[in-house]
Amino acid sequence: MALEVHLASVQRELAGARDQQEATSEILRIIGTRANLSDVFSVILQKATHLCEAKFGLMYTYDGAVFHNAAMHGAPDALIAHHSKRGSFLPAPGTPLGRLLVTLSVIKSADDSKEETPSAPTRLAGARSHIAVPMLKDGALVGAIVIYRTEVNPFSDSQISLVESFAAQAALAIENARLLKNLNNLNEQLENRVAEQVAEIERMGRLRRFLPPQVADLIVSSGNERQLESHRRDITALFCDLRGFTGFSESADPEDVMALLREYHAAVGGLTIEYGGTLERYAGDGVMVIFNDPVPVTDPALRAVQMALGIREALGALTDKWRRLGHDIGFGVGIAHGFATLGTIGFEGRFDYAAIGTVSNLASRLCDEAKTGQILISARVLMAVESAVEVEPIAEFTLKGIRRPVAAYNVIGKRSGAREP
Repeated sequence: MALEVHLASVQRELAGARDQQEATSEILRIIGTRANLSDVFSVILQKATHLCEAKFGLMYTYDGAVFHNAAMHGAPDALIAHHSKRGSFLPAPGTPLGRLLVTLSVIKSADDSKEETPSAPTRLAGARSHIAVPMLKDGALVGAIVIYRTEVNPFSDSQISLVESFAAQAALAIENARLLKNLNNLNEQLENRVAEQVAEIERMGRLRRFLPPQVADLIVSSGNERQLESHRRDITALFCDLRGFTGFSESADPEDVMALLREYHAAVGGLTIEYGGTLERYAGDGVMVIFNDPVPVTDPALRAVQMALGIREALGALTDKWRRLGHDIGFGVGIAHGFATLGTIGFEGRFDYAAIGTVSNLASRLCDEAKTGQILISARVLMAVESAVEVEPIAEFTLKGIRRPVAAYNVIGKRSGAREP
């Protein structure tokens, strides 16, 4: 008989151990599937209540300030209504959760009805014996599991240990959910950042296809396209073209024409960047450069004249080379200063950044009048640069589109010791 009792006890222990192992495996499995936290909590609380032969159980999370209802299992309606109505809460001192919050350790009672401060489960659900087990992460409280019996029957040490293991798994689930949320937030931020960068690259590509680099860079750095809107500004306009290019292009091979233009544009383009100008447009051998828009610069007229002198030096070497190849090519430059209306013109898919006004027209007309190698400037430009360069007056011109005769001056070179812009 004693042997039969012993065997039955062993069988019960084995069955209990098997049930605990199966419960733990199920909890770890559902945690591993990244299930909703409420589902994980429900499974943990159900297993803890069932395996410890409790009547009902409650689970809470703690955010460092208050407790929140996380799960309930087997609770009567009165207690469910109480928890729903109360919402988040800070437990009263002396209650199981109140003591757990202070001690961060297991709180147990053989008969809660005899406690100095009976809890709501005792008042509303007839709870007697209970255990409250903290859920801890790195020593910090993240929640609690509380299970109850409605009779006086204290929980055993093994049952307390079992609930402690379930509490550790609940804390692990909370940490996993936090890490997953952070990872998802980081992924979302990364995706948004990549999308923004791709959009910016595409936008920059579109801008660079039809705008001068300075304009495109300014728009991208400022984050808006207000610079493209029509506006007026005081600018200096420089117009340069080649002499003899039309005849050359009609008689020369296309490859020679393209090679000449590449050398010419490379020379003018490099000087434009060096002196802070904005390349407004290429028109075959004609090049328009503006100063003081969209990027404001100091001494725009002096920059334009200094650039023109650089063009004279660079193209002088090139014209000698072209002449040795049998091409009689020269150049002329016109520079004017005044107000213009600036902004984009064109249509969707093809825009240009343009300066519209008398100043652009005057620079172009002065260039037309310039003899090979001359740099003709207007009177307003002269006023801005006369202390820095040597000039010689040229006869007044009656220019197309300009109502009054225009006095022009040819720039001979820099004055000794003249300042740089």
